[in-house]
Amino acid sequence: MLHDALAELPPGCAPACGACERPRSVEESLAGKKARAVRALSRWEDRIEDIVSPPEERRLGYRDRTALKALWTPEERWRFGMEGVRTDVRGPLRFARPRPFVPLTDCPVHTERIRKMLHLPASALPPDEPEGSFPLRFLGISGAQATFVFKAKTEPPSDGWLFEPRDGSPSLADVLGDIGIEGLWFHANPAAGVRLFAKRGWRLAWGAPRSADSRGLLYGPASFSQLLPELHDASLDEARRFLVPGAGDAAADLYCGIGASLRLWRKCGADALGVEGSGEAVECALHNAPGATVLRGSCADRIPMISDFLRSVPPEQRIAYVNPPRTGLEPQVTELLASHKLRGAAYLSCSPGTLARDLAILEKAYIVERLLPYDFFPRTAAVEVLALLRGR
Repeated sequence: MLHDALAELPPGCAPACGACERPRSVEESLAGKKARAVRALSRWEDRIEDIVSPPEERRLGYRDRTALKALWTPEERWRFGMEGVRTDVRGPLRFARPRPFVPLTDCPVHTERIRKMLHLPASALPPDEPEGSFPLRFLGISGAQATFVFKAKTEPPSDGWLFEPRDGSPSLADVLGDIGIEGLWFHANPAAGVRLFAKRGWRLAWGAPRSADSRGLLYGPASFSQLLPELHDASLDEARRFLVPGAGDAAADLYCGIGASLRLWRKCGADALGVEGSGEAVECALHNAPGATVLRGSCADRIPMISDFLRSVPPEQRIAYVNPPRTGLEPQVTELLASHKLRGAAYLSCSPGTLARDLAILEKAYIVERLLPYDFFPRTAAVEVLALLRGR
C-alpha cells in the first residue's frame, strides 16, 4: 500500500512553485485524478477503470524535459525557473500578478541530469550587462538535448564564450558531456516569451543534433515524448492488445510525434501512416518506424491522404491511433474517424474534457468499451486517459 509520500515537500522543492500539487498523500493524489476523469467523462463512468500509476520510486526525479525562464540579476547572476504563486494570499489571488520568480535549480521532480545542467550555466554564461547584450530568455532541455533560447531577430550571440574557462572553472563545453548532455543548441526567436520555439533560427553550437532515449527512439531538441517511458509503453500495449494490428491492416497514427506508436504497428506487421506537424519529429519518426509513411502537416490538412490510406483496405482491416494535443481532435479528424467504418480506434488524451467532447461525436460510429486513466505526470493534477473504441 502506498504511504503518505506527498505529505511533506521533498528537499529542494520551492513552496511558491505551484507547478506540483500541494502536499497530499499518493492515495489522495490518485483519487483526485480519477475524480477529474469521472467528472469529465460521466456519460461513460461505468467504463472508467482504476488509474494506472508508476511505482513510488518513480514519482520523483522523472522529469527529463523542461522549459525554464532565464533571469539575470547582477547580485545572483543567471537563474532558471518559473513564475510561482503568491504565498501571502489564498485562492485565485495566489495567481494574481505580479507573481514571484521561483528558481528551480534543485527541483526534486527533475532528473539528476537536468539539475546538474541548471547548476552549470549560472557561472558559465556571460552576464547580461549592459541589458540586452546577452538576451537569453529560456533554457529548454529535452533529455540529452539542451537549447538556449535568445530573444533575437536574426542570429543568437557568438559562441566563443562556450569554449572559454570562466572564473577559474572549465568551460561549459568541457563539462556538458560529463552530465549527460549530447547536443547544445542556440535558438534565435524574436517572439521568445510569447512562445518557446520558432521554425527558424536554430544553430547547433556543440555536440550531436539528435539523441536516443532509453527505448532507442531518436529525438531532437524540440521533440515531445512522454516522461515515463515504461508507463507510456504500458498504454501502447493496451492499445495493441485491443486493436490487434497485423499483416494486411492499415493503421492511421495521427499526431504521431517521434513515432513510438508507429514503430509498434510496424513491428506487428501492419501498414502504418503517421501525420505530425513538426519537421523534426517527422524526421525522427521516419527513422524510428522503418517502413512507415509519415506526412508533415496538420491532420486536418492531410485528410485526403489519410482517407485514401484507410480506404485502400476493407473496413475490417482499418484501425486508428490518435494522440492529439490538449485541444483534442480537429473537427475534420473527428468526422473522418466517424465516417470511415474502422474496426477500432485508440485515443490517448491529455484532457478528459476535450476527450468527452470528441467521444460524444465518435460514439455514433463506435462503442466506447474501456477508458483507462494514466498518471503520466506524478505530483501534478494532470491525468491522461486512453479510450478504446470498437467500430459499430
